[in-house]
Amino acid sequence: MTIVAEPIDPRAHRVLAGASRVRVLEHLRGCATAATATEIGERLGLHPNTVRLHLEQLTEAGLVTRAAQPPTGPGRPRWLYSARPAAPAPEAESYRTLAGLLAGQLEAISDRPAEDATAAGRAWGRTLIDPQEPADPAAATDQLVRLMDRLGFAPAQPEPGRPVELHRCPFGEVAERHTGVVCGVHLGLMQGALEALGAPLEATRMEPFVTPDLCLAHLTPTSDPPPTDPHQQPTEGFLP
Repeated sequence: MTIVAEPIDPRAHRVLAGASRVRVLEHLRGCATAATATEIGERLGLHPNTVRLHLEQLTEAGLVTRAAQPPTGPGRPRWLYSARPAAPAPEAESYRTLAGLLAGQLEAISDRPAEDATAAGRAWGRTLIDPQEPADPAAATDQLVRLMDRLGFAPAQPEPGRPVELHRCPFGEVAERHTGVVCGVHLGLMQGALEALGAPLEATRMEPFVTPDLCLAHLTPTSDPPPTDPHQQPTEGFLP
């Protein structure tokens, strides 16, 4: 989970809109030592020039620091990059605490906490999209990706027929403890947004923590109108 230090810098928000830059930053945060652009590119499967561009933007946003590697021979010294430690923001910590308390309470009082969380997320998702003419699957997917980007999930635009990759969870720490509830809210959020778009497409399954920084949202074409009863929503649920 990415924690933004106070004061909030709008440059950091803009630079983290790209999934690849988020991957570079998260990789550096998991490194015990500083790394070069070439090393990062080899680890993430990205071209070194692409990594250097991302690192420049992350450095300008104050999220990454760089230092010249001691020379080992002739030629220009290489740069070593490290993630700048992020100080937890009191406000962010309060939100995480509240989210954890609410998720735990729902699990305690509900016989079907994941389903109830999905229903709540679906109602939320409908409020985030202005009602409009039905969108085709490609346009609906594009709007859904842009919505999830605004909400901080760092999504990647999927290939046709592929799930949406979510590279950051705004409630990652809470989701690790209350996966069914948190992922249920996020699944419902996407369902509600797609319903508001009138799209022949539905979010059927959330696959959490495929890797520590990747969740998959599975979308399925449908020609049927979206159901109105939250307990009849044809979701496949979650994969452990």
